Amino acid sequence: MQTPEPARQFRPQRRSRAPRPARAVPSVAGWDERVAWVAGLVLTLSPFMDWYSATSPNGLTYSVTGWHTGALGKLVFFVGLVTLILEALRETGIELPAAVPEQLVLIALGALAVIFVLIRLISVPDIYFTTAGRGIGIYVALLAALGLLAAGLLRTAEDLA
Repeated sequence: MQTPEPARQFRPQRRSRAPRPARAVPSVAGWDERVAWVAGLVLTLSPFMDWYSATSPNGLTYSVTGWHTGALGKLVFFVGLVTLILEALRETGIELPAAVPEQLVLIALGALAVIFVLIRLISVPDIYFTTAGRGIGIYVALLAALGLLAAGLLRTAEDLA
């Protein structure tokens, strides 16, 4: 009697590569919240960093924080604080009225912060030093203000998609 199937020759099986899972396109969902939190926190802390510094003829280095530069430094602090409060309220489920879209509030706060910091970046108060240079804190504040503006734009893009 003959077997219905001929005997197969032994061949080592080739391992087939498992198909690679398709890479997910990075989404912007959730980035607006993270950027808003970080930008708000950095913007709140930036007035306590040095915005201006100068070296005296005898070698001493003097620094002026953003808080001591007048009303604009304090306004930058409060813009960051309002951002943190709005984000905390959003996390707890309390939302703004429908007539006030929160992405536009973030964009407005970011634009205000950018304007305040740019004014202080361009015009150095003469009351402190006649030859004052800009410190790192004012650039940190500018980046945080731009980040807050970007968070509002990201939230707007998320709502449109």
